Amino acid sequence: MGHIDNRIYLASQSPRRRELLKQLGVHFEVLVMRASPGREDVVEVPQDKETPAQFAVRMAREKSQSGTRIVRMRRLVLMPVLGADTVLDIDGEIIGKPRDLAHGMEILTRLSGRAHWVHTGVAMTWTHGTESRLSSSKVEFAPISSETISRYLESGEALDKAGAYGIQGRAGAFATRIEGSYTGIMGLPLHETAALLSWADIKV
Repeated sequence: MGHIDNRIYLASQSPRRRELLKQLGVHFEVLVMRASPGREDVVEVPQDKETPAQFAVRMAREKSQSGTRIVRMRRLVLMPVLGADTVLDIDGEIIGKPRDLAHGMEILTRLSGRAHWVHTGVAMTWTHGTESRLSSSKVEFAPISSETISRYLESGEALDKAGAYGIQGRAGAFATRIEGSYTGIMGLPLHETAALLSWADIKV
């Protein structure tokens, strides 16, 4: 089921996901999803009784499937499409990207001095269907003062990230303990992604 040039599409605009895919040595093209007619069906709203982990996997699957529809619609070269979605889980509540700085302050204040979970779903759609994997990691934060949170939010690093922080940036100093996948917390768990590439018969 392989294809000649061993490339994939990445259905994500995230620069962190691009960097992580490069670590695997995968050749990929970023699939621009925004403002595409095929994208309206990816509604990022949890269903009733859906856990944060289930939501992350469903979103990843929908993004990769929507990406495949866009490829067909635009008559692009057919290649596997990789989708990913990251959510924070505080006591079973789904936390996505902050709406604004005030919301970022509210989220980081909740994260201060306690543990939370980061769930990243990854999914690949190719000729034989859609396959998905989940990476779940536990992160503990030290107590963070409101002044420190304000300074962090002013850096601009928080607004495009689930849970209002990026572990690979300044917020790495907040984390006292991590159990799980560092790359999963960043937004693309490399072990699970490699498994999907293998499923699509792509050598890494």
